[in-house]
Amino acid sequence: MRQTTIEPTSFAGRSILFVMAAEPEYGIHLRKRFVPLMTGVGPVESAIVLTGNLHSLAAADRLPDLIVSIGSAGSRVLDHSQIYQVADVGYRDMDASALGFEKGVTPFLDRPATIVLPYVIPGLPRASLSTGGNVVSGFAYDGILAQMVDMETYAVVRVAEDFGVQVIGLRGISDGHAEVTEIGHWTDSLEALDRKLAEAVDKLAAAIEGGAIPL
Repeated sequence: MRQTTIEPTSFAGRSILFVMAAEPEYGIHLRKRFVPLMTGVGPVESAIVLTGNLHSLAAADRLPDLIVSIGSAGSRVLDHSQIYQVADVGYRDMDASALGFEKGVTPFLDRPATIVLPYVIPGLPRASLSTGGNVVSGFAYDGILAQMVDMETYAVVRVAEDFGVQVIGLRGISDGHAEVTEIGHWTDSLEALDRKLAEAVDKLAAAIEGGAIPL
């Protein structure tokens, strides 16, 4: 069943659509700042739900000025419970290297293996991101060059490209230094990340209002 269209939030004088994967990431601090489009977990659900929502907004001439993909991520090398802006994002599930294509490149699509996100929020560290359909843990990080991993942002960026909307990615590191074997290894850090992600959203507002992000 198709869900109700989520309208962009009026934010810092602009129209911003915040996109999240799952309700546990949407804590009390973020709830004070925006109402997100909840896509569900993974690149397929993200692509389906965001495409439908943007199609409805486009039909009503209400496309957002910006999309913000926001939530948690895993990392073996970055500081846990810290927030990072996505510098670039790749699709780790795509591997047609047996046919001679670079790993991460979708065959016959004129897009690079990693997509650079152009806007920079002053005061937030930036890191590379890998999106895929699996929870990365332990030795699975060995085959990933990006500094952090999630399950949605690449899909959000690709859909947004088709609608001519730029994306900012904000990710808080929830896990990755130890083996992930139960859901609590992810959810235990979400309360702290909620507060810090809200602070990052405030920095985004200041960047828009100050002209650092020219929307």
